[in-house]
Amino acid sequence: MSSPTVSKIPTLVPSLDEVVSVLDDGLKKNFSNVSVSVVDCPDLTQKPFMLASPGLCGNARLADVGGPGFLLPLPQKDKKFRYSQIAECVELPGAFMIGAGAGPCHIVGVNSELIKNVKMDGAGGVTKINSHIAKVNPQDGGCILETIDKPEFSLMGNFLCSDGQPGKVLEVKASCRTGEENLMSCLRKALQARYGEKPVALGGVFLVEKGKANLHIMPEFSDTALDSQEKVNNWLKFYEMDAVLVCLGELVSHDPGYDLRVEHFHCFSDHGQGGHYHFDVTPKDVEYRGYFVLAESIYRIDQPVKTTQLGR
Repeated sequence: MSSPTVSKIPTLVPSLDEVVSVLDDGLKKNFSNVSVSVVDCPDLTQKPFMLASPGLCGNARLADVGGPGFLLPLPQKDKKFRYSQIAECVELPGAFMIGAGAGPCHIVGVNSELIKNVKMDGAGGVTKINSHIAKVNPQDGGCILETIDKPEFSLMGNFLCSDGQPGKVLEVKASCRTGEENLMSCLRKALQARYGEKPVALGGVFLVEKGKANLHIMPEFSDTALDSQEKVNNWLKFYEMDAVLVCLGELVSHDPGYDLRVEHFHCFSDHGQGGHYHFDVTPKDVEYRGYFVLAESIYRIDQPVKTTQLGR
């Protein structure tokens, strides 16, 4: 695994109180019931979150690693990354890292969705890991959700990295969706409308506490080029999955020219379901609760030379 390229991108970090107002206004355009506030972060090691560190605070930054350009139109299966490597790249060797990526195909044996959830020890090892992968059951096409203790991944990843400490965070609650936007797009577009081309970055965890959601899982790699969105959609496997879903990831209000993935969350559960979050499918019944922090910077790691807008 060679040393990847790294670009550090500064972000705008407004006050939490200001962001409360921005997100509250945006969410009210899409949900009947909305509450956004600044709170002390709950202990996220407890159920249903089951994260590898109790909080989200301390030196928060995002890692945007690789990207769809390494998957489409044909996969570069040799693109492999270590958790410790990413922690070093973001200048936080003891990082707590959560988010969405592609599972380590060289270890799992097939393509999969990674739900990354790990606390590094600062010396290249792991203090605690509760990562998962979601893969397609080759027998019946269903979802297989497994824990994975191998600190590696493939192709791409979008992670919130921090010290994992308690502290003040944004609490977002929303229910009864009335608009077209999913929760994450609603938050991102509210930030984009307020701050324009000044990138504001947000990461954390949210729950789908009630209702059902549309998720996808990448099946085994395609032998033929996936060079249109129609082909990508026909290749992906889509599912309706049940609450409670624990969704980890990050979003960026604006890409200042680094081929950033502006929105990426993956979910796991204790009932065997998980994958890449798209949107809820029970708007009247859905209930969300999330905890987020603002990132001080974005580290663009191993940016693909050739990019694609497919599969985002």
